[in-house]
Amino acid sequence: MVIFQSTHIICRLLECPRTFVNLLLQTFIMSPKTGYLPSYQPRENETHDEGCCGMSNANCNFTKAKVVVVGGGIAGMCMAIDLLVNRRVKDIIILEKGGGFGGTWRDNKFPGCCCDVFSVLYSYSFAQNPKWSRRYPGQEEILDYLTDVAQRYGLYKYTRFHTTVEAANWNDKSLKWETTVTVGQGKESEFTPTYKITSDFLVAATGQLNNPKGIDVPGYADYQGKIMHSARWDWSYDLKGKRIAVIGTGATTAQIAPEIAKLASQLTICQRTPAWVIPRHDSKIPNWKQAMFAYLPPVRWRARAEAMDFRESFHSAVTQADSAYAELMRSMNYNLLREQLPDRPDLWDKLSPNYHPGCKRTVISDDYYPILLRKNVKLETNKIELFTIDGVKFEGHDSAEKFDLIVLATGFDTFSFLSPIKITGRNRRPLEEIWTKAAYAYRGVTVPDLPNFGMLYGPNTNLSHNSLILVIEAQTKYISVLINKVLQARRKGDGLALCPSEEKTLKYWLDLQESLQNTSFADHNCSSWWKRADGLITNNWPGTAIDYQEQLAAVEWADYNAFGLAGFAVDMFGTSGKITKIRRVVEETRLSRTSLGVLLVGLVGFVVRIAWRL
Repeated sequence: MVIFQSTHIICRLLECPRTFVNLLLQTFIMSPKTGYLPSYQPRENETHDEGCCGMSNANCNFTKAKVVVVGGGIAGMCMAIDLLVNRRVKDIIILEKGGGFGGTWRDNKFPGCCCDVFSVLYSYSFAQNPKWSRRYPGQEEILDYLTDVAQRYGLYKYTRFHTTVEAANWNDKSLKWETTVTVGQGKESEFTPTYKITSDFLVAATGQLNNPKGIDVPGYADYQGKIMHSARWDWSYDLKGKRIAVIGTGATTAQIAPEIAKLASQLTICQRTPAWVIPRHDSKIPNWKQAMFAYLPPVRWRARAEAMDFRESFHSAVTQADSAYAELMRSMNYNLLREQLPDRPDLWDKLSPNYHPGCKRTVISDDYYPILLRKNVKLETNKIELFTIDGVKFEGHDSAEKFDLIVLATGFDTFSFLSPIKITGRNRRPLEEIWTKAAYAYRGVTVPDLPNFGMLYGPNTNLSHNSLILVIEAQTKYISVLINKVLQARRKGDGLALCPSEEKTLKYWLDLQESLQNTSFADHNCSSWWKRADGLITNNWPGTAIDYQEQLAAVEWADYNAFGLAGFAVDMFGTSGKITKIRRVVEETRLSRTSLGVLLVGLVGFVVRIAWRL
């Protein structure tokens, strides 16, 4: 035990240095079976944020809260946990339009749905999962993980499900947000179908991938067969023996098609643009490795750090067209095509992209190309001309093809951030006016003239090479500092409103766009869900995950405008160049395997020697 504890501490200090207190928590208190830090436990005689009648604040103060979080997905959960555990703020309300936690992993339940990020990296740093069953996690397993995290941190009592946010208006007099919601189901919808919640701070954790996008093709409304979007899958529909068309050839289709091809009598994949496809090399994680991850945390941390390193190295492959990694991706795709479709040179050209790697989302799959060899699967590369009553007419075809089911793997409306919520900020300025040119946010998290407001997974924060949880945790820590400053003022009886300087926000955004135009994301040879028709890239971050984390490693108060009785003090902070530093979560490796091995051997020998003398 002495050897384990000592090794544990040294490894963690070297790999992910944090405060010594947090280190001890992770070493001696963190559950070895779950890898979670302890959930919130009230201190003796703690009086702030008290509830009433033996109920939590979320139920007692039904229409009032210190913080309202919109969204119960990965981002919203992360924000709530930070407030409960690190800030000890219990007066929060989470609003979720669905029936449970999980966000995109609850909405997307199509056949074959899974993640394209390594499982060891796809979890919160403070709630790592040692029990992933596969190298790449599936939708059900991810949802189980998120549900478990929500239960362990007690998020359910702070959450209102089936509750849709219709509008959010800033009150310049009270310096509070007034959020209007409607309740869709349950008994609450009978007596409070619509009501307002006032809060000191509002956090939008609605993400970028939540509003399914349809298709604009003549005759679409005339089609009388079954249509379903991949994000709204109807599991009551029997696929067996059906003639099915899947529109789209991105990551979703690469996951759906291999599964429904097993059941359909005929599957037609409608391709507009081929994707860069590289091997997935998925596999089960053996029980012995799961046990090591659970009972030897340093092993799990090392595996996570190496996964982080690998993914970060992948960044140049999807951003720099002339990089060695981009060339490697081209080579991997070239070889995969010929290995999996050896006798189909007619498909090689159809499936070979004519744009740079990274311009569109890279598809990571082992079983997409092989299904094109099945007799019941056809790749259709001609454009859809129109829909008919019972099928689709393709350009160049004499007649329409009949389909029982059409699957729209067409993605999401990713440019309308926060839609359809109607948001009005300072001086009654609507968000549409602030975002006249495009959606933008200072460092991706705060918006001019929206005081005491934060965004998670907002404009220009998407990663196409690494885990988004890395970004979300950094954003959560940054917003948490702003929330703390506002609540400190409230506790003193003062009001405080913070919003970023519009001038500095616009400069940040313009510099970001200039940087993005020099990446593969801007390649004019393809369209993508992160690039608008006019060439503006509103969704992606140009740098690495570490670059983004370091950008949010401090709040520079000079970048913010402050209003209210406590605003003068914040302005003085900014004028004097004051900053609040934020310790980022270090996930990458700090030592090579060889150096780490030598150090561990020496450490074990040292501990054994001391133990022997004792």
